[in-house]
Amino acid sequence: MRTNIDLDDDLIAKAKEFTGLSTKKAIVDLALRELVQNWERREALENLRGMGWEGDLDEMRTDIDPDEELLPDAAE
Repeated sequence: MRTNIDLDDDLIAKAKEFTGLSTKKAIVDLALRELVQNWERREALENLRGMGWEGDLDEMRTDIDPDEELLPDAAE
């Protein structure tokens, strides 16, 4: 879809600097994609609200051995 819009030149310059994108079309496309993804994440988080969790963190923590290495040593 072809559309004419006025864009803030300073914002476009910053967006070009941050993203390395060279065209206004690419910058607007990226901005719209990120906006939609952000709202989709928000919606997904809202859907999780109130689901609750039944568990006991203190009990779960007693299963952890403080002397046990959880991650292998990178030097090995």
